[in-house]
Amino acid sequence: MDKNRLTGAIETLKESGVRMTPQRHAILQYLLSSMEHPTADEIYKALEANFPNMSVATVYNNLRVFKDAGLIRELTYGDASSRFDANVEDHYHVICQTCGKITDFDYAPIDLEDRAAEGTGYIVDSHRLEFYGTCPTCQHYRKIQ
Repeated sequence: MDKNRLTGAIETLKESGVRMTPQRHAILQYLLSSMEHPTADEIYKALEANFPNMSVATVYNNLRVFKDAGLIRELTYGDASSRFDANVEDHYHVICQTCGKITDFDYAPIDLEDRAAEGTGYIVDSHRLEFYGTCPTCQHYRKIQ
């Protein structure tokens, strides 16, 4: 993980008046080092051995703090579990339809907001483009069955 990213995120929180607790630091560090787009439950399970008194509610509350500070994005895909992404730069995702894994796909952002606004009269703030398919692990698993 990039230490500068963690330091910058901590500074952003401090400037917003957010106190840095050990649990908050661990959740933030986990998110910044994860490329897996974890759910709150996955974050909790990854950290519970080191923080036995931490609850899932603590994880959710901290995720809300991080989201409000602009440090993470919440990804919703119609199921019950939101996933969280510490990469707040414009980028796209490829999603496995078999296991649900989400992988970042770096490609120059497509500026469609103006076209959508012109064509509909909406004020368009953003867009989300996703690709769906089968990840390499699931492809391999299918071949050996």
